[in-house]
Amino acid sequence: MGKDQQSTGKVSAVIVAAGTGSRMNMNEKKQFITIGGLPVIVHCLKVFDNCNAIDDIIVVINSDDIDYFTGDICKRFLFSKIKSVVIGGETRQQSVYNGLKAVDMDTGIVAIHDGARPFIREEEIIASIEAARKFGASCVAVPVKDTIKTVGKDGFVLDTPDRTTLWAVQTPQTFKYDIIVRAHDLAREKGLSGSDDAFLAEAAGYKVYIVEGSYDNIKITTREDLLFAEYLAGRDRQDVTMLPGQSHS
Repeated sequence: MGKDQQSTGKVSAVIVAAGTGSRMNMNEKKQFITIGGLPVIVHCLKVFDNCNAIDDIIVVINSDDIDYFTGDICKRFLFSKIKSVVIGGETRQQSVYNGLKAVDMDTGIVAIHDGARPFIREEEIIASIEAARKFGASCVAVPVKDTIKTVGKDGFVLDTPDRTTLWAVQTPQTFKYDIIVRAHDLAREKGLSGSDDAFLAEAAGYKVYIVEGSYDNIKITTREDLLFAEYLAGRDRQDVTMLPGQSHS
């Protein structure tokens, strides 16, 4: 893909929702848990589906959930931009790679987002796309609030990094398509694994630009996260139903 196509090609979103949610210790997988009256994955997809900067969506789902997702969720909510639903791999990294392989060749930018992050905002998606167009790779993140310490296996503190340089990484992580495919291919060749796609881009020699996001953009990981998620969903519903000129009491 040439430089011009990288700048003018389509923008695709890869929504990764193939996890098993083992840390939730619940019968239902976290991406399908209902918060605010809707499954977590639906909250997420609604934002991307309604975002004018996104041309199409690839959803990566566990093979056990394909029938439920395509036969229930997709038919109930009628998302207009879902181009394909693909089966995930054994790891998140493999799942993302499967999603990237389903992206159209005329795609210039790809935004990779966790399906368990239901409160992403459209403005953050757009900012990440603009940064990827300019710098090649971007990552939504927030400044760390707490003091962070590195700790050795013996339990003693090794170091206290400067908090002003530390950011908690979120998604979407957005890239020029050629860059992220090249980063994943290189990782596969070297047997390199990482917890996020930005790490793979960094390992391949690319600089990743940080886009400041929101502390609301939480990833549903534990039962405790569900309490905050219900609060956020309720707050968003209240904001939507308020009339112009009204304010919270």
